[in-house]
Amino acid sequence: MNTASPDIRSRVDDAEWLQRVDLAACYRLVALFGWDDLIFTHISARVPGPEHHFLINPYGFMFEEITASSLIKVDLHGNKLDDTPHEINPAGFTIHSAVHAAREDATCVLHLHSVNGVAVSAQQEGVQPLSQHSIFVLSSLGYHDYEGVALVDDEKPRLVRDLGARRFLMLRNHGLLTVGRSVAEAFVAMYFFETSCRIQVAAMSGGQPLRHIGQSVIDGAQAQWEQVTRGTGGGLAWPALLRKLDRTNPGYRS
Repeated sequence: MNTASPDIRSRVDDAEWLQRVDLAACYRLVALFGWDDLIFTHISARVPGPEHHFLINPYGFMFEEITASSLIKVDLHGNKLDDTPHEINPAGFTIHSAVHAAREDATCVLHLHSVNGVAVSAQQEGVQPLSQHSIFVLSSLGYHDYEGVALVDDEKPRLVRDLGARRFLMLRNHGLLTVGRSVAEAFVAMYFFETSCRIQVAAMSGGQPLRHIGQSVIDGAQAQWEQVTRGTGGGLAWPALLRKLDRTNPGYRS
């Protein structure tokens, strides 16, 4: 199914188009990694510029179908700014608008219902310090209790409070959320978050006592994160991820 609006490239500037391409790639990479949940969950990105405008997926399409042209531009209240017959997920934008409004640095907000992420979100202790991946998550992790499907604005202040200035938020009994200064950063953060959960589920299934990494190591993980990513916020891995996507599902650029 073609979701694209073929004339949209001529109606947006280069900065918005590049953001559209990155966000469409992020949707398809989530599908490629097996983290999607049919048509549900969502990823949003701020449109570069002074206005508080954002891009999000058309509701009802698989993540592997998303293109740069099909993304819908909305304002902070979820009002569509593009001429499109497609709708957006109302629950999705409740979560995303809250984070975007509170965090100027939250250029991209990525929310998933991955199986491993939901499994760990249902565990009382949440993420445990069991792997190298987990120390980066634990150094910047908040928790938000489940309040039902996110449809009402009343939940926004509590969600914003629980995220604070952190990069990772575990939505209890629900899933995972990351924020990034770029689409690349939010995706790479989610890779570490989901992988930490996958490792934890596997380790706990082994039936042996688990070794925990010490708090002193976790305390130094934020500085190590910037060193490992060379301060690019995930941009170091992003070109390689796009090359991978170009080999497997290249239509996101249209």
